[in-house]
Amino acid sequence: MKKVLKIEGMTCGHCKARVEKALNEIPGVSAKVNLAKKEAVLKIDEGISDQRLIDAVQEAGYKVLSVEEKKGIFG
Repeated sequence: MKKVLKIEGMTCGHCKARVEKALNEIPGVSAKVNLAKKEAVLKIDEGISDQRLIDAVQEAGYKVLSVEEKKGIFG
């Protein structure tokens, strides 16, 4: 499954790295952050809740504005 998180507060490479680290530490999640778009694109296993993803981003110090499920390939 592919999801896109719109994230507020990321301004630099350090921010990008913190969010990627927080999301990639969740078992079954592969995340890539696009700093220019202020979003994280995730490939996740079934059964991982949106709230778990949101909590990981918030614990890293950022705010999730939206979570969208996407069809298609990761990238």
